[in-house]
Amino acid sequence: MKTVIIPKTELYDEDKNEFISIKDTKLTIEHSLISIKKWEERWKVPFLKTEKTAEQFLDYIRCMTINNVDENIYRFIPSKILQEIVDYIADPMTATWFSNNETIGAQKKETEIVTAEIIYYWMIALNIPMEFQKWHLNSLLTLIRVVSIKNEPKKKMSDREWALQRSRLNKARSKHK
Repeated sequence: MKTVIIPKTELYDEDKNEFISIKDTKLTIEHSLISIKKWEERWKVPFLKTEKTAEQFLDYIRCMTINNVDENIYRFIPSKILQEIVDYIADPMTATWFSNNETIGAQKKETEIVTAEIIYYWMIALNIPMEFQKWHLNSLLTLIRVVSIKNEPKKKMSDREWALQRSRLNKARSKHK
């Protein structure tokens, strides 16, 4: 969750030919699966693989907003605050890292389009409780990846590895005789 303060300002609405006053506003946002689901319902495109227009990005901020604010606030968000929001969305929110480019379940297919429903599927398939849908999306995806990796069956030894292990065991046994 992130809170930013949008400073008071006055806007001119050309369509209505009037000035709009905006008070200092606290905007509380949450980059979560719930927010992505709302956004995808409106735009009918996958959030994670879509290059967003300015209008789509501002609408995503609206979808992330968890407090009640004047709708006009989205018409004036200073670029410095927009950058804070972009940084918040990009933040991995975890100290967990992966090596060897390990991937999770369906992500092994490069062509799969990941939508909110796919992420919900992963959560259900991996028995991840629904309350995690409120986590920062990057933390949730990391958790899904960790659970998936930890649930993978142990890899079978290759014939070569098996022969080397057997040879080591035989040598160790012969030393103890």
